[in-house]
Amino acid sequence: MQVAGKVVVVTGGANGIGRALCEALHRAGSAKVVVADMEAAGARAVAATVDGAAFKCDVAQEKDIAHVIEETERQFGPIDLFCSNAGIGGGFDPMSVNAGGTSDEPWQRSWAIHVMAHVYAARHLVPRMKARGGGYFLNTISAAGLLSQVGSPAYSTTKHAAVGFAENLAISHKAHNIRVSILCPQGVDTNMLRSIPKGPQSGDGDLTPEQVASDALAGIEQETFLILPHPQVLGYMRKKTENYDRWIGGMAKIQAKMREEFGK
Repeated sequence: MQVAGKVVVVTGGANGIGRALCEALHRAGSAKVVVADMEAAGARAVAATVDGAAFKCDVAQEKDIAHVIEETERQFGPIDLFCSNAGIGGGFDPMSVNAGGTSDEPWQRSWAIHVMAHVYAARHLVPRMKARGGGYFLNTISAAGLLSQVGSPAYSTTKHAAVGFAENLAISHKAHNIRVSILCPQGVDTNMLRSIPKGPQSGDGDLTPEQVASDALAGIEQETFLILPHPQVLGYMRKKTENYDRWIGGMAKIQAKMREEFGK
């Protein structure tokens, strides 16, 4: 898919990868970039730089996503590309005292943002895309959805679920000319990464949001399902599937090292 001349929505567009996606899409000639974010002022600021539009949107709320879709199509025309990008880094516990945690809150919040936001976007856009002959979803997930995230069971679990939903979205609607890409970077130099303790994702080639956005656009143009800005992730995936027990053992060693470092 070529993004030039297309109407695009980016959730979580006020900062980080989302902002970089908005800027990259604008440079690539998108007809209109709609910036959706909980931070309304931030969304407006980004929209102003890309000749776009802004909506306040909490992606954990189906009504907010439905509103963004309805108003975007009413004002600017059919959405060609929906970038379901918003995410959070909550629930990080480097000591991993109990993988089940102590409350439901971080699990519920992660589930709402990392899984149900993608579901809501599909729920409201798939019928429209089917009726007009196709469309595209870019779901920002994480390498944690393919591997794991030591120290954050809620993040890792919900990102795995996001991969599973994206696979089903792609399989179910390939015949309807609806394409799906998942963007799965490791460390990206964003506010979210800087807000959590350093983990195994740190120091393995942290990328700028601009580089990740560039890789995302290249993947969309090639209609690639799995977009890996960190190419080494493919090797890690192969090692995981070649010997799952050995991989678990290696990850447990990383966990032990984190406990040692953060327990001092």
